[in-house]
Amino acid sequence: MTLHENEIRVDETVVRALLREQRPDWADLPVSPAGAGTDNRMYRLGEELLVRLPRTPGNAEAVQKEQAWLPRLAPRLPCRIPEPAHRGTPGAAFPLAWSVYRWIDGEVAGPGSVTDWSAFGEDLAGVVRSLHAVPLMGATREGGLSWYRGGSPTPCDGWVGRAFEKCRAIEGLDLDITHLRHLWRSALALPEPSGRQVWLHGDLKPTNLLVQRGKLHAVIDFGGLSVGFPDAEHAAVWDLPAAARRTYRDALDLDGTTWLRARAWAIAIGVSGVSYYWDTYPEFVEECLARLRAILGDDGER
Repeated sequence: MTLHENEIRVDETVVRALLREQRPDWADLPVSPAGAGTDNRMYRLGEELLVRLPRTPGNAEAVQKEQAWLPRLAPRLPCRIPEPAHRGTPGAAFPLAWSVYRWIDGEVAGPGSVTDWSAFGEDLAGVVRSLHAVPLMGATREGGLSWYRGGSPTPCDGWVGRAFEKCRAIEGLDLDITHLRHLWRSALALPEPSGRQVWLHGDLKPTNLLVQRGKLHAVIDFGGLSVGFPDAEHAAVWDLPAAARRTYRDALDLDGTTWLRARAWAIAIGVSGVSYYWDTYPEFVEECLARLRAILGDDGER
């Protein structure tokens, strides 16, 4: 499944060629597909490793960032995060930087894996609190650590507006675009974010949250790792049931303005996902639609 015009196609043959070239000690281990997201493809390598290859040159920029910072963040967090095992360099079979991580067992967060959504929301809040409390260790909001989700939503109004218009043009899309746009625009009238900038994961959706024995076990995919204001970090809680959302907000004691900005970010990410991936990635579109419908369902929440 190709999602982007400049996507580089990969398969198990490419993975084996890279291993023979750069890690011959792993080249004979079993290789099997282990999922794919909007930015990366994954292959399980043996029992203990995961190969992660970026889909596009832009996605490859995250490799060095993860390799540099994840080992420094891991000891400070209350859950597992990806542990780099090899920093892959461009080769004859694949022209971009790539990574190998230690395998983490777990199931994606969902109704079949989480046993108590209220407790899950509180545990996720604990991870976010810990991440946001980690000293920046010299990192600043620039370069690869300046992802848009750590800034103000106002400069994003142009592309978000275009996403709304593309959604309006989708035949059969059952979604109250007018009201969602009203909620987005209302958030732009709020005071600009201010205060301390912190470490941000950037994409805490359920597919990046792994569960063991019913509880949050690991947070994966730090491709959006950045430094900035925390409002957008809270956007993904609209992917979770209302019980998790309530305990998450209460545990972090989020004020009304922060919550409304977080909701606006959730809208922006949702409508852009629907408009961009409508014809190519129906599973991801369904995730975005579920998020947007949850927002419409609890519009009175403050």
